[in-house]
Amino acid sequence: MSKILVIEDESAIRRVLVKILAEESDSYHVLEAEDGLQGIETIKKEDFDLVLCDIKMPKMDGVEVLEAAKKIKPEIPFIMISGHGDLDTAVNTMRLGAFDYISKPPDLNRLLTTVRNALDKKELVAENKILKKKVSKNYEMIGDSEEIGTIKEMIEKVAPTDARVLITGSNGTGKELVAHWLHQKSPRSAAPFVEVNCAAIPSELIESELFGHVKGAFTSAVKDRAGKFEAANQGTIFLDEIGDMSLSAQAKVLRALQENKISRVGSDKDIKVDVRVLAATNKDLKKEIEEGKFREDLYHRLAVILIKVPALNDRRNDIPLLIDHFSKKIASEQGTAQKAFSKKAIDLLKGYDWTGNVRELRNVVERLIILGGKEVSEEDVKLFASK
Repeated sequence: MSKILVIEDESAIRRVLVKILAEESDSYHVLEAEDGLQGIETIKKEDFDLVLCDIKMPKMDGVEVLEAAKKIKPEIPFIMISGHGDLDTAVNTMRLGAFDYISKPPDLNRLLTTVRNALDKKELVAENKILKKKVSKNYEMIGDSEEIGTIKEMIEKVAPTDARVLITGSNGTGKELVAHWLHQKSPRSAAPFVEVNCAAIPSELIESELFGHVKGAFTSAVKDRAGKFEAANQGTIFLDEIGDMSLSAQAKVLRALQENKISRVGSDKDIKVDVRVLAATNKDLKKEIEEGKFREDLYHRLAVILIKVPALNDRRNDIPLLIDHFSKKIASEQGTAQKAFSKKAIDLLKGYDWTGNVRELRNVVERLIILGGKEVSEEDVKLFASK
């Protein structure tokens, strides 16, 4: 049931609004407030799906109510009720976050259509929030070590900006998780997140993959094709293993970062793009620069913010949390009950040399769950961990 609050000081208009809404749908539960102060107090005490609010009222006018409510419960949509002389003010309230306005006396069809649209939008926003939480769980960073805490703090500071980030660390440490978190906590989170594994694409195809191509640009180019930068427009592109990118492709990426435009292979036409660039590598790029394998100017464009993801060996205290996390996830994927790990088994795993980092630990946990006993024991670890 949708809960609606009507804030209106003129009792006759208030009664009409309540009557119209009540007759429109059994699923509308309508409450009243006779002035702005009472309205704000009601909003503080109860949750609403929609507020209809008059603009001119004693004690506290509608603009003040809207501004105060947006600080308390910013997710509530407001429909402002304006008299003839309040039209300019009504339009200005939309800049302050109002969903829409209706004029007095209210037109029945306009009122009901606006109410339905406002409720639909609120429901959509709520669904998107739930979906984002679900997506975020897929890329959860597990750990309460100081090293992971530092990374989370950096993400909170950097994500709301458009600053480019270079993420470094060994294979399997979770660099892609950092990239996903940066995107999901950014204002671009509703736009595409496009991931490109530069190491997996042959050097002769990387430019086409990133920037697209036009028909006839090369033998197999049978039609025009957009590249990853265009696909990521308004969103984020994640260039994983950028240390493996060819020098010619590096030059084009540099131009894209400098000028915010790209050109497809075989074309001289510029295409403007608005993309945030995140990059990751397991290589020492400064050493690559010395050897002439990586452009120094591109490095400085990418490394506005540097985030180094620690090796698992450098945060061993997170291993019990990771084991528990992987155990739950694997049980859910396989539709089985979660297996416990004995303290001795966990202590033994904490002491291993995790050259493959978190990815290796995940594989070992899965193996132990499949091959171990009802509770994974120290003996199971010695038999099946293969260290």
